Order: sequence, then structure tokens, then C-alpha cells
Amino acid sequence: MISIIESADNKKYKFAKKLKLRKYRERLNAYLIEGVNLLEEAIKVDAHIEVIFVCEGTNIADYDKEIFILPKQLFSELSDTETSQGIIAVVEKPKFNLKDINISSSDNVIVLDRLQDPGNIGTIIRTAVAAGYKAIFTLKGTGDVYSPKTVRATAGVINRIPIIDVDSEEELIGLLRNLNIQLVTTSPSADKYYYEYDLTEGIALVIGNEGNGINDSLIEKSDINVLLPMCNNVESLNAAVAAGIIMYEAVRKNY
Repeated sequence: MISIIESADNKKYKFAKKLKLRKYRERLNAYLIEGVNLLEEAIKVDAHIEVIFVCEGTNIADYDKEIFILPKQLFSELSDTETSQGIIAVVEKPKFNLKDINISSSDNVIVLDRLQDPGNIGTIIRTAVAAGYKAIFTLKGTGDVYSPKTVRATAGVINRIPIIDVDSEEELIGLLRNLNIQLVTTSPSADKYYYEYDLTEGIALVIGNEGNGINDSLIEKSDINVLLPMCNNVESLNAAVAAGIIMYEAVRKNY
């Protein structure tokens, strides 16, 4: 069904506009996706799409969803991109319960420790899916996984992997111990390089804050602490790049 919205006072439009702020994404348990590719990816994985907004004059496919046409001004106020494809959808956040997630001692997971940059968070999520990781745990202080920029950086695969908020390091350590998964951290003070360990399975790889790195207490509690080799006096790598190098150890073993 296609309808037209002409006023910013429309309830569905007002609901969607609230989702531009993190506090409302958390309170209303929904987020926005923008663009044809992200929408089609959400449909492919059966994400719960609540409503689709289309900018007037935009050609659209038949998505068999509730669709509302917006005037250009209203659409631009909802959009988060400079060059929009003219389509935005409201998607319900998936709810993940640890009891419902099948993780074994041979599986790999990612732990985000207070990462802030949406591009880094989104790229790590995308890479984790590509590398066959089974889940992502986010520690308190990590940026919003469902921000528009982060969702775009995932290229839409955000709904292909469970993302679980963890309240504390103690809770995280307890979960990993129960799963018999080793906690892996990186730091310049490590004694061995990452390739000197078997990081192909059964690990929880911690990626730390862009400016401050991994919390010292997590490094102290880690089972394995590794170093990435650096040339030309470079002190560190981008968080997403470092994550990708280690995550792809799990892919390399199969080739």
C-alpha cells in the first residue's frame, strides 16, 4: 500500500525522525536504514521492516511493504546522506538472548571495548560476518551500533550476526569462561606476534578504543596478548584494520 505524507506532524514520520537520535533508537527499539542496497539486504534476511519512506519522484520496486511518499523537504530532514537514493526504512532492532545463540568453544567472537568511530564499528561488523565470526559483544561505552553511519558502514550485514550488549568486564569474562573461549587482546607490550599463536578458532578478539586502546584490566585478564608487526616507526594501526588482520586468520586456515 502506498500513501502520501504531506505534514511533519504525521505520527509515522515523527516516529521515524526521533530515530535519528540514539536515545530514541534505544527507547523505541528501532533504527533507520537508507538506500536500496541496505533495504534489500534487510529484506533478504527477514529483518522486521516497519515502514518505508520514499522521496517524491523516486522510482521504487514493489517491496510488498507499507510505503509512504514524502515531499523532498520532509525526506531531506529524515535523510542522513549527502546524495540520497530516495528511500529510507524503519527497522525493528533484533533482540538477542545468549540462551538462544548457538556458540561453541570452537567459534570466534568479537568484543568491542569502547570503540567510538561509526566507520570503525561498522567495518568491524562487516568483516566479522565475512570472516565467519559468530557474535559481537559490546562493552559499555561503545558507540551506537545502530547509528545511520555505522549501519551504512556494515553494508547492511548488521542483521546477519548477533550483537549483544555486555554490562561489565566481569560479565564478559564469565560468559567466555562458560563457553571455554579464550580472550585475545593486542598491545605494544606483548611478547609475541599474532601469527605465533593459533587464532583460527575459539577466541574472543578484543578491539579497543581508538585513542586509548584496550582497557588495561582486560589485557591483564586475557588468555593471549599479541603484537602486530609495524614498520617505519608506525606506532599503531586503525582499529578496523587491526581487527581485520586477526579476524582473517580464521579464513586463511580454510585456503
